[in-house]
Amino acid sequence: MTYIEELQDAIRHLYNAEPTYVETVPVTEKFQGQIVWDGEVEVFDLSDSNRVYAWAYETDQVDDPKRTVTVLHIPPVTSPELAVRAAIVKNYREQQEKH
Repeated sequence: MTYIEELQDAIRHLYNAEPTYVETVPVTEKFQGQIVWDGEVEVFDLSDSNRVYAWAYETDQVDDPKRTVTVLHIPPVTSPELAVRAAIVKNYREQQEKH
């Protein structure tokens, strides 16, 4: 299974809609001059007229070595860059709640 197919499979299960690959967008997100995220975001159209941004990344956790991130195209998230920012903020908030 290819990377795109893995993401499509995850999207299919999460949103119960058929994803169609649109494009790959390189995104570099900086905060206070430091790169906090640098990678590619895959863009998919869904069969229900929505759009979703998706990517996967390796973790250092043995029980969860690979994570897939999906973000629906719903304002204020209207671009791959804003999808990455939303995911970073969500991850940060989840980490703060754990501590």
